[in-house]
Amino acid sequence: MSEGIRVAAVEDVEPGEALVLPQELTGTEQPISLFRDDDGTYYALDDTCSHEDASLAEGWVEAGEVECPLHATRFCLSTGEPMCLPATRPVATHRLEVRDGDVYLYPGTPHTA
Repeated sequence: MSEGIRVAAVEDVEPGEALVLPQELTGTEQPISLFRDDDGTYYALDDTCSHEDASLAEGWVEAGEVECPLHATRFCLSTGEPMCLPATRPVATHRLEVRDGDVYLYPGTPHTA
């Protein structure tokens, strides 16, 4: 998958928002969400909170973190690590590339800073 999968146009996700990507598109067993931080940076994480079954895309995105809407665990968008309890396990990150106005996903390839 050297070219990546086109998952969105840059304008499809506003800063501070997220988009759940269809599993039919990503080819993954778990849902992946595309996040756009308030500074405009894009990130991709597994969508399901590692604490309980909640969609992280429904959470709040701000300052490099997403807050789970169920129990308020914040996850680092860059590493997937939980920043506070109740979650103790990270969620997987996925590499993204923005080129020519589109966002490309490399599912299963971790994001690197």
